[in-house]
Amino acid sequence: MSSKLNKRILLISHGHPDLKKGGAEVASYNMFKELKVRGEDVYYLAHCPQVPHGGTSFSARNSAKEILFHTNIEDGFLVSNFASRALWKEFRDLLVLLNPEVVHLHHYLSLGIEILEVIRNTLPNAKIILTLHEYLAICHNKGLMVKSNGALCYRSSSRDCSNCFPEKSPADFFLREKYIKRLFVNIDKFISPSHFLKSRYVDWGLEDSKISVIENTVNSSEMNITNNKGDDYLTRFAFFGQINPHKGIEVLLEAVQLLPNKVKKRVAFDIYGANLSEQSVIFQERFKDAIDSLKDTVFFHGSYEQVRMPKILSKVDWVVVPSTWWENSPMVIQEAFKQRVPVIVSDIGGLAEKVKHGIDGLQFDARNAVDLAQTITFSLSKHVDHAYFVGNIQSSGDASDIVDQHIPHYS
Repeated sequence: MSSKLNKRILLISHGHPDLKKGGAEVASYNMFKELKVRGEDVYYLAHCPQVPHGGTSFSARNSAKEILFHTNIEDGFLVSNFASRALWKEFRDLLVLLNPEVVHLHHYLSLGIEILEVIRNTLPNAKIILTLHEYLAICHNKGLMVKSNGALCYRSSSRDCSNCFPEKSPADFFLREKYIKRLFVNIDKFISPSHFLKSRYVDWGLEDSKISVIENTVNSSEMNITNNKGDDYLTRFAFFGQINPHKGIEVLLEAVQLLPNKVKKRVAFDIYGANLSEQSVIFQERFKDAIDSLKDTVFFHGSYEQVRMPKILSKVDWVVVPSTWWENSPMVIQEAFKQRVPVIVSDIGGLAEKVKHGIDGLQFDARNAVDLAQTITFSLSKHVDHAYFVGNIQSSGDASDIVDQHIPHYS
């Protein structure tokens, strides 16, 4: 464990994991907890969309060192909050009050990208770090780098972006890129949880030397609970994540539909996920219809608390991550590996980087339900030794190890 920094640190997230379930929120909060355990002088500021009592921009959550920032962006295209008093006055006053020497942002979404300029202008000597969790600066489509017709996007351009969003001209996208890059100049160091995501940002124009690849911070609680499977006959697969189209849940459910009946009798699929109610009515109906049609094989458990992950994973043989976008570094892979559970992933983005096919998991042709069904069937075959995959799993490190990798950038 590293010695104390003796610096005040402010961690900033676009949501508090108590209020919003998401990998970036959990990663930032895990880091806050680990720094606090080390005795560091650390504060955690998280966006909150709720209207606060008394009209103030801030409220406390759990402790005085966990602060909710009640604000919202004004321009979704620019991810901008440029005219908000909450950002330019109240947040600035909070920075003066706290006077942190290190400000580590895990996002600017929902806060406004101008937050970078406010920090730099208010704290000219502070170290500013930004962890990149997807491609929002590059892609207006929720940072997914997926075209409006559903196709994967391999490289952005003003013309192609305008084709996806015809209400915006190529000039609009050109100016959007220039605006975001101008504000990124305020950042001293970028952190990327995967080499793949880093390569996309380098292609976009960020300096290679300014981006360090460091994994997301995992939960520091004990993960190695003894396997507790109650039925040795059924092979259990599990999906963890937000229930939305780009997480690939529909690909998984279609793959289960395609399994031969003799295979279905040997498997069970547990679906753990939140935010279904935030999706379109059409998506919700498709999801519920698929679950109903597979009720003897697929079991939907709804959202889950992070502290329950070790116990849940102790009953699982395989975790499936079937994302349809260029996923960066979903924390469920780290959590599965800590529990020594192999993973089946789409063969794109950071997923293909994190899981080595045939070593500690399996890859399938992204977005291809037929290939996923074949991969699931293969995982059950006599040619596959599950213990071999388990034996090859290497953990990416616990919370302390990962924070140790961040510390040099704080100094």
